[in-house]
Amino acid sequence: MKLDILAFGAHPDDVELGCSGTIAREISLGKKVGIIDLTRGELGTRGSVEIRNSESEKASKILGISARENLDMRDGFFINDEKHQLEIIKMLRKYQPEIVLCNAIDDRHIDHGKGSKLVSDACFLSGLIKIETSINGEIQTAWRPKVVYHYIQWKNITPDFVVDISDFVDIKTKAIIAYSSQFYNPNETGPVTPIATKNFLESIHYRSQDLGRIVGVDYAEGFTTERYLAVNSLSNLI
Repeated sequence: MKLDILAFGAHPDDVELGCSGTIAREISLGKKVGIIDLTRGELGTRGSVEIRNSESEKASKILGISARENLDMRDGFFINDEKHQLEIIKMLRKYQPEIVLCNAIDDRHIDHGKGSKLVSDACFLSGLIKIETSINGEIQTAWRPKVVYHYIQWKNITPDFVVDISDFVDIKTKAIIAYSSQFYNPNETGPVTPIATKNFLESIHYRSQDLGRIVGVDYAEGFTTERYLAVNSLSNLI
């Protein structure tokens, strides 16, 4: 299955938090989108692998994505080496996305920055024909995405561009709340983590509002890019 966009997250829920509004918007425009989770978030204070797997499936249905896979890398301990790069390359060559979305380049959780660099490096290597990979015994064709964009997570990184998600903020919220074990719930008696507070849940909403305010829309998501953005007309900029 060829996808238009492939979004990577170090943990289940990273993609939903960072760019699910953009994903919902692109799907509404007829784009095929997939998500690859690097780990199962097994070191998370709240929930369990089984619970998070179930939550991930629920969020995927809410967003209407075409595919989702988990690479079962070690939460907290995966590294940017040949072994892990090859696993990413296999996914890139399998789905052949034009656009890749991945973790913030720098963030509170160490896996986010690591995951960001790992995916970015793999996107380059995936285009080299002398790197051979296969799935189920079938040799894959080299493939390099056209662009790699990094969504914003915990830290307030200044975006290089933003996407209007005004009509899709409700879908984004539902996809996030699908991970009920991870975020604020007044009826939850488990341990409190930085992302399980009311403040954090509200920050997702007001960050999107603030990014939207700056560009004159109701809600937006921000991204950083590794190279210059280009447009074929000034009228494409708002």
